[in-house]
Amino acid sequence: MVELDQMKTEILSYETSLAEVRDSLDLENKVKRIEELEMEMEAPGFWDDPDKSNVKMKELKNLKDTVGQCDKLSTQYDDILTLIEMGYEEEDADMAAEIRGELDEFIAEFEELRIGTLLSGEYDKTNAILKLNAGAGGTESCDWAGMLYRMYTRWAERKGFAVEVLDYLDGDEAGIKSVTFQVNGINAYGYLKSEKGVHRLVRISPFNAQGKRQTSFVSLDVMPDIEEDLDVDIDEKDLRIDTYRSSGAGGQHINKTSSAIRITHIPTGTVVQCQNERSQFQNKDKAMQMLKAKLFLLKQEANVEKLSDIRGEVKEIGWGNQIRSYVLQPYTMVKDHRTDVETGNVDAVLDGALDLFINGYLKWINTSEQAK
Repeated sequence: MVELDQMKTEILSYETSLAEVRDSLDLENKVKRIEELEMEMEAPGFWDDPDKSNVKMKELKNLKDTVGQCDKLSTQYDDILTLIEMGYEEEDADMAAEIRGELDEFIAEFEELRIGTLLSGEYDKTNAILKLNAGAGGTESCDWAGMLYRMYTRWAERKGFAVEVLDYLDGDEAGIKSVTFQVNGINAYGYLKSEKGVHRLVRISPFNAQGKRQTSFVSLDVMPDIEEDLDVDIDEKDLRIDTYRSSGAGGQHINKTSSAIRITHIPTGTVVQCQNERSQFQNKDKAMQMLKAKLFLLKQEANVEKLSDIRGEVKEIGWGNQIRSYVLQPYTMVKDHRTDVETGNVDAVLDGALDLFINGYLKWINTSEQAK
């Protein structure tokens, strides 16, 4: 009975929070918008413009998912209270374990929904484009870049997101020198923007015969996959466009044609690369889209009058600049230096269990903005 009392107190503590989340999501207007979109779909000519209709279909799915998740949580809340009352009446100890499982599931889904309410940025709901670059340290850093690439692909798999490699450069002996990949899924950029920065690894090196502890650094850049035509003026004279042969994972014509494209925006030093599309033209088009998105973000960060303003804060891939440390020796810990969120379960994190840090960042940045 004591256990039932504790669970009842726990579930009741979510009553106000659940109502607040439903209010913040403005469910009434979302339901109205769903009805509007469904009426549009039934109208003649809806599918005449596939691009426009696909955008509306995606919006409809997002709205239905959100409303459905809220309704499910409300139902779960009522069901758990009913089960607890049944537990009191029947005095069945086995029911407590069942209720505990239902309650844990409710809490996990509620936290996921609540975190989703913090994703209010203009492009938070878009796909994300990530670029990993190995820092100083040769093979060590390349191996670390490979570990991080696996970590993010595993996280994406857990979310049901798709991963598409856009550009890939192998390390000389092991790992990855650099890789650009796109994560496709709702709110992918909203979640992954928290990962932008330098990631530091401390471990006993598998490449060092003396078994010494090594520190490696890898930088991660994250940008939204903005499909709309952004208002970004780019002078052709400011661009250096290089072609090269596709190589490594993701190349459609590996080592056969020079279809891969690298575009350098000379005033800012911004570099984007793409080798995954079927032709040089398609690679260039995707690379220009990435460049526009990157320059758009940089302009949002600062004034465009000076080079340093355009580029925002540029940090060296090395000591003192890391956003997160992954320590495997002499103890095990992953710690985010911005939010102070940490865990000793390094293996789980490297296998894609990143929500602890992503959610911690979103709460931290939301609190910081409210304090301004």
